[in-house]
Amino acid sequence: MSLRQILTFPNPVLRQKAEEVTEFNTDLNSFIADMVETMYDAPGIGLAAPQIGKSIRLIVVDISEEEDEHKSMVMVNPKITKQSGKQVDEEGCLSVLDLTASVKRSLEVTVSYQDAEGKPHELCTEDRFAIVLQHEIDHLDGILFLDHLSTLKRALYKKKVKKQQQAAAKKDAGITDDKK
Repeated sequence: MSLRQILTFPNPVLRQKAEEVTEFNTDLNSFIADMVETMYDAPGIGLAAPQIGKSIRLIVVDISEEEDEHKSMVMVNPKITKQSGKQVDEEGCLSVLDLTASVKRSLEVTVSYQDAEGKPHELCTEDRFAIVLQHEIDHLDGILFLDHLSTLKRALYKKKVKKQQQAAAKKDAGITDDKK
């Protein structure tokens, strides 16, 4: 197991539609172990494979009931098959730094998926866990929670990130804004 780097907005990998997983083998299991370790180290409650640079349809989510335990669920090729109701809750993202916002999502979802061995499953859930699944499955379609925000909030965040990138580029180039 090893920690992986979490990609951040505006990395283009985050905007790609992920490919179906077709091979269930030791390489996949090793990658899943890296994802789980990376998610808990972040710390996060969910992580999609594209967030660590591999554009495949795979997510891991925390299902721990106690604060100090680490129990995760692996969902390969997850797909929302039913959704109903509406809820609004505060979201953040390991790939969208320094931003939390209220996002409107479905209250209940049914998700079909495969486990790490390729066996099919179906899960019906609601409330906060439904939000986590919708958020992570969005990543597999190149959608960030940022895309659920108003045009103004998105524009302000993009401007902030651009400014940070320009400042970092200046610093890397040894350019300072000191006026003496």
